[in-house]
Amino acid sequence: MAAARAASATAMAARRGWILILLTFAAAGACLPRLVAAAAASPPVGAVTGGVTLRVDLGQVVVDNGVVQVTLSRPQGHITGVRYNGECNLLHYDGQENSGGYWDVVWNYPGSDQPRGMIDMLDSTEFRVVSSSEEQVELSFRSTYNPASPNSVRLNIDKRLVMLKGSSGFYCYAIFEHPSNWPALNISEARIAFKLNTDKFNYMAVSDDIQRYMPMATDRDAPRGEPLAYKEAVLLVNPQNPQFKGEVDDKYEYSLDNKDNVVHGWISSNHPNPMGFWVITPSNEFKSGGPTKRELTSHVGPTSLVMFMGTHYVGRDMVVHLAGGEYWKKVLGPVFIYLNSNPKQGDLRALWEDAKAQAQAEASKWPYSFPESPDFAKAGERGSVAGRLMVRDKYMTNGDMPAAAAYVGLAAPGQPGSWATESKNYQFWTRATSCGRFTIGNVRAGVYNLYAWVPGFLGEYMYTSPVTVTPGRANNLGDLVFEPPRSGPTLWEIGVPDRTAAEFFIPDVDPKYVNRLFLTKDKYRQYGLWERYADLYPNDPVFTVGQSHYCKDWFFAHVTRKVGNGYVPTTRQIRFNLDRVVADGTYTLRVALAAAHRSILQVLVNVGSRTGSVFTTPELGDGNAIARHGIHGVHWSFEFAIRGYLLSEGENTISITQTMAFDEFMGVMYDYIRLEGPSGSMRDPTRGV
Repeated sequence: MAAARAASATAMAARRGWILILLTFAAAGACLPRLVAAAAASPPVGAVTGGVTLRVDLGQVVVDNGVVQVTLSRPQGHITGVRYNGECNLLHYDGQENSGGYWDVVWNYPGSDQPRGMIDMLDSTEFRVVSSSEEQVELSFRSTYNPASPNSVRLNIDKRLVMLKGSSGFYCYAIFEHPSNWPALNISEARIAFKLNTDKFNYMAVSDDIQRYMPMATDRDAPRGEPLAYKEAVLLVNPQNPQFKGEVDDKYEYSLDNKDNVVHGWISSNHPNPMGFWVITPSNEFKSGGPTKRELTSHVGPTSLVMFMGTHYVGRDMVVHLAGGEYWKKVLGPVFIYLNSNPKQGDLRALWEDAKAQAQAEASKWPYSFPESPDFAKAGERGSVAGRLMVRDKYMTNGDMPAAAAYVGLAAPGQPGSWATESKNYQFWTRATSCGRFTIGNVRAGVYNLYAWVPGFLGEYMYTSPVTVTPGRANNLGDLVFEPPRSGPTLWEIGVPDRTAAEFFIPDVDPKYVNRLFLTKDKYRQYGLWERYADLYPNDPVFTVGQSHYCKDWFFAHVTRKVGNGYVPTTRQIRFNLDRVVADGTYTLRVALAAAHRSILQVLVNVGSRTGSVFTTPELGDGNAIARHGIHGVHWSFEFAIRGYLLSEGENTISITQTMAFDEFMGVMYDYIRLEGPSGSMRDPTRGV
């Protein structure tokens, strides 16, 4: 027995020595010679011990479970290497701070001379082994605010990495803290970025429908690529792979709503044993903006992102503002970085399906039991909220209707709809059943407002009282009633109140700006659609109620028109007939927007007649959803009271002009427009007795 132990110890020492040689090459960012790479495919230390091992060197840390090996710089916490499936490094790491895998934030402070923010790579200054056993290793890389440096980010940052026994991947999370005695700051973006090996990963998958071979990052550089209206969009004129010639590459074409952003990543399709590198988000509770907040995923690089906070598609309202003396702490993550491989060469779909299955498995384990930080709330520290939501609209039906498929969530106390721009705190959302019942589980203890919105209905619901969630307790709120905004019966409507512009007319892309993936589906993702309006409509079109249809006669984005070297406003004109008018009644025009960017809407009712009237909105939005190929941004809703004497029996006209016209991206997307008759009658008052 003693001899066997001695032999085993000798073999183990030999393997450890061989691993050290390999790590020296990997840390330098070099590919190993063919002979050394072959030896690297032999079982690593973790596989021999059957558990997770940790190696702490002077300038790096290596954690290995026999399936995956991760190398991080010490004490900075930069992920410099990921070894899997016999490959020395799945990441592109060249020693630069924006290579490999890393956290960063974009931030500034009141009075800063950097209004767009400063990027901080969150390099840590303290390294600590939180736990180390065969079952699990958790590492901490911590940094703190340095008052002597004015550009030191004013936060305590604790970046964590966790590896579990037998797991084909690793977990990342962080704790951001702003102590009460520290000065103010603003955070506009917080993320993790993974820059993958450019020689290996060439096929990207974001959803079931959004998957394709991708061009190289160098194809974006001159002379292979030509920049378009903004730096993110590039026309590929001479790419290394001719199949991409004439296409536009733009990272915004691959963005997703939080609710849909569950797994995305890359596949090394040319490898003899194709591998996948996947970002899995098991919960969105730590992301800002709720389920409909749209953000970046993966894009050319190859790059994969985890966007915890960001202003894309919403704008400045999403910035986290922390006042001097304000205490704040938030746990971002964990997210799971999953690696898989397929012995069937070329079966890329199988890797994607496996990644989706793993994402479901990770979601089923939420909240995780393994994070060591006491700031991460485990299952026993959480509660739940349940109830049934009904919709009451007497102009649609006499009885209450179930809020089928409603989005129901808990977020920080605020006003109806404030969840959509809330970024400091946690949010918890679910979908109601067909009968309106909902259960929001695994909610961190705290005080929330209950919010909801119902597809097919205008308006925001907010429960009248704050909801207090305590650990281990199930709150049942019973039956709740949502009364959508309504002043009278519907006279006519345009669109569907679903918070997107997807139902409206989306044109074919100009062939010179094509992305072939979106020729027949998700056409709104194509570049340059704002230019198509002027091509299709030399004169602003007229929408005639009863004759026109929104799916083919209402352009999805209300954009400007280029004339010469400048831009001019455009107008949407709606014509409709009324058989009878209640002169002393009040009609209501409701206009819901799916997105707005630096826009002012001017609404004209029968202007040109002796009784015309004008309504004007304040300036709206800076989410840039039109340029970023979004079908929505943040939702806006307006109502305009129109006195009956402003309308005429017979033909009427309502015109909506977007008056801000300094560039091609100013404009709005409509969600839904409705004209209501006067209240006090269940019948249509324009149709006589």
